[in-house]
Order: sequence, then structure tokens, then C-alpha cells
Amino acid sequence: MGSDMLQARLGKVKVPKNEIEEYVADISITPLAIPMICGPGCISNAIVLMEDAVSVEQQAILVGIMSLVCLLTYIILFSSTKISTFLGQTGNNVLMRLMGLILMVIAVEFFLSGAKPILMDIFPGITAKM
Repeated sequence: MGSDMLQARLGKVKVPKNEIEEYVADISITPLAIPMICGPGCISNAIVLMEDAVSVEQQAILVGIMSLVCLLTYIILFSSTKISTFLGQTGNNVLMRLMGLILMVIAVEFFLSGAKPILMDIFPGITAKM
């Protein structure tokens, strides 16, 4: 998927060729962004930050910044059609390539993070020197 995004092309979908246009034009809701906006990572981050805020002023600033982020997220999502139109096809392709690059970097980081404990078990002498 990341390599397809780097080449700025749509991924392979399992839709018959005569239904592709209808599939692309479908505006039904896909909850893909919901876990990224208010998922477990966001909630645990908010809990940790609130624990670190020791005074009432710091807590008020944190709540204010969270509210500002929610407002900015709403504005961006609400005006996404206008932003997409403003960027044009070239801008959308550039953003797709950037997101594909970020996706591939995250995938490599996940792979290496998962492989490190396995390699440490296989080669205990080498990893002890590092």
C-alpha cells in the first residue's frame, strides 16, 4: 500500500471494472480516521499529560490546547473538499506520496522493533556489546 501511495496511484480494489466509478464516488462513512483522532493512543496521551499537569493553570492550558486541536480538526475535516480542490491533482498526488513515505517508514520501524527482541535472543553475545 505504501509503495502504491509513493507512486500516487489508487490501490488495487476488488471491484468489477464496470462498478469502479460508482465505488470511487461512494461517500459512505468509513471509520478509518476515528482511531487516529480519538483512539486509545490519543486517550492514553491525554491521561499522561493530565497527570503531568500539577497545577490548575497547567490543566486549564492543556484543556484549552486540546479544545484548539479539536477545533482545528473540525475545520480541516469540514473544509476537506475545498482543500482538495485548492491543492488540485498535483497537490493531492504530492500529499499521497508523502503519506506513503510516512506509512513505509512506520512499517519499517514496526518491523525492526519486532525483530530486535528476536535477534537479541538468537545472538545474545553480539547485542550485549551494542
